[in-house]
Amino acid sequence: MKFFNVGAMRPATDGARLSAANDLVQRTLARHGLVPQAGNAIQQKMPVLPSLNSMLDQFAGATGNADAVDITIPEDAQFRRDTFTCPAGSRTYRTYIPASSAMGVTGVVMMLHGCTQTPEDFATGTGMNILAEQHRFIVVYPAQSRGGNAQSCWNWFSRGDQRRGKGEPSILAGIASSVAKEHGVLRDKTFVAGLSAGAAMAVILGETYDDVFAAVGAHSGLPTGAAKDVASAFSAMAGAALDPAPQPEPAVSTRTIVFHGTADATVHPSNGAAIARRAAGLNARQSIETECNGTAAGRRFTRIISSDLQGKPIVEHWAIEGQGHAWSGGQASGSYTDAKGPDASAEMIRFFYNSTEKDL
Repeated sequence: MKFFNVGAMRPATDGARLSAANDLVQRTLARHGLVPQAGNAIQQKMPVLPSLNSMLDQFAGATGNADAVDITIPEDAQFRRDTFTCPAGSRTYRTYIPASSAMGVTGVVMMLHGCTQTPEDFATGTGMNILAEQHRFIVVYPAQSRGGNAQSCWNWFSRGDQRRGKGEPSILAGIASSVAKEHGVLRDKTFVAGLSAGAAMAVILGETYDDVFAAVGAHSGLPTGAAKDVASAFSAMAGAALDPAPQPEPAVSTRTIVFHGTADATVHPSNGAAIARRAAGLNARQSIETECNGTAAGRRFTRIISSDLQGKPIVEHWAIEGQGHAWSGGQASGSYTDAKGPDASAEMIRFFYNSTEKDL
C-alpha cells in the first residue's frame, strides 16, 4: 500500500519516445503527401479531414465484414435502432433491452466502438449484451457516421469535440440522457465505456459530463487533451501526448477503470497510465494505492487500485502482459478482441456497480 500526492505526479517523457513519435508522424504524413515545402507549416498543406482520417485505421484497421454482423437476441429482448438529434448534430444508435429487464432495469451502459467498427460488431466482440441479460441493464451503442469521420472514428483528437456543449460529447451525452430518462435510470447508474478512439471519447465524456455518467471504462484509449489535431493524434498514439491543460481542483466524481495491453503497438501503454493518473487527480487530491498481480485466461496482469482517503475505489488500472490492441477477454466473433486475459466487460460492470467479485 502506498500513500501519495496525486497532484505531484507527472508522466515521464524521454528523448527516444519523442523521437519515435516524430518519426511516425513524419512517415505517415509523407505517405499521404503532407510533408510541407520549405518554410510552410504542415497545416498549410493539409487536405480536408476525410482523406486524412484514413490514417486513423491504425486504431482498429479494416474490419471487412463488420457491417454484416448478425446479432441473435433472446426471445422478448429488443435491439432497437434510433436516431438522436440536437443542436450539435445527430447520430444513429442501437439500444439493447434485455428480456430480463421485465424484472426491472438496473442501469444504462453506453458503449463506444473503435474506428471502422459498428455497433453490431462491438456488441458481438465485447459480449456486453450477455452481461446485460444477467444484470438487467440497458446497453446503448452509438454509431459514428461516415459524415462525421470517414473511418467511423470518434473525433477525440479534435478540440471542438473535447468540450461540454459542443460536438460529439454533446450528442453522446444527449443520447445517454435520453435513454436513461426513458427507463427511469439516474446518474449513479449511468456509465460509458469504449475501445481505442471510443475509449478516448468515453474519457472525455467522463470529464465533461460527470453529471450524466457515474463511471467510465477505457480500453486501449488516450487521456483527455492528448491531441489537438490529426498530426498530434499520431504523436500521442506513439506515446508522446501533448501536455494537457492544468487539471482543475478535484471536482469530477466520475470513477474510472482502465485496461491496456503492454504490447499495444497502436496506442502506447503509457496512455492508459495517463488516463488512470489524471482520473485519480480529478477525483481526489490524495489517494491510497494498492497493487496486485494475477493471471486470467493465460495472461498475467497488474491491477492498481486508487482509493480516496475514505477507502472508496475511484480508479482501477489493469495492465495486461503481452496483449496488443484488442478487447481483453473478448469474443472471437467480433473484431479486435483477445480471448486471453481478464474479461474486461465483466470487470467493467463489476466496477461500475461498485460490486465485489462475489456480488457478480
